[in-house]
Amino acid sequence: MATPPSDPPFTSIRYLPTGEAYDRWAPIYDTDGNFLQALDSLEMQALLPQLISSIPSPRPWRIVDLGCGTGRNTSQLLAQLPDCRVVALDASQGMLDVARARLACYQDRVSFAQSDLLAPPGTALAADAALSTLVVEHVPLAAFFAQAARAVRLGGALLLTNMHEQMGAISQAGFVDARTGEKIRPRSYAHGAGEVVREARRWGFEVLGGGLEERAVEEGMVERLGPRSRKWVGVMCWYGGIFRKVRDGEVGG
Repeated sequence: MATPPSDPPFTSIRYLPTGEAYDRWAPIYDTDGNFLQALDSLEMQALLPQLISSIPSPRPWRIVDLGCGTGRNTSQLLAQLPDCRVVALDASQGMLDVARARLACYQDRVSFAQSDLLAPPGTALAADAALSTLVVEHVPLAAFFAQAARAVRLGGALLLTNMHEQMGAISQAGFVDARTGEKIRPRSYAHGAGEVVREARRWGFEVLGGGLEERAVEEGMVERLGPRSRKWVGVMCWYGGIFRKVRDGEVGG
């Protein structure tokens, strides 16, 4: 397969609602050389085991994927936890269609629902754990953690990753639509790691392990992450970690 170019040319930039933008991105999302997704997948090799070890309730578990995309992480959960069930939510029907095809062999252990996280289905409430990767960029923090607080039972765990605010100050998620030549961008917010931790605390979550991990692209990572990562060497691009829900009920002060 040909290596994607480092910077595909585009004729203009078009901003679309998040669900619509990802509907158009879905067919190529896993193959267009998205280096931040590659970095996130690399970090998830350590974070997913941490999430699993942080769930205190007895198995079998129910886990909610808040913004499952093409099912990249849902597939890892289902493969590693043969007795768990996953509720996979996403605002984009196009992304859900890709995820449903990808996870067809797990159809008895995964359910899908189109949701912008503001009106989740009942199956996505009070789960043993939740994860959300590279999603918070597209959602106001209060709205995101209001849903996360509903999704995770008291004592449960939440895995969260996001684009770093240093990268977010320069760029945002998006792709070049080869059919139109446009750069398509969804709605984005440059949430800082400290801001995320503070908002999480307001909704009853405390970060584990002393804080969120932050990652810059290093020169030695470029070959693994792909050519589009080269211009980001030295820039903080990612953060993530595990939270525990330590308080239930209303938002704290």
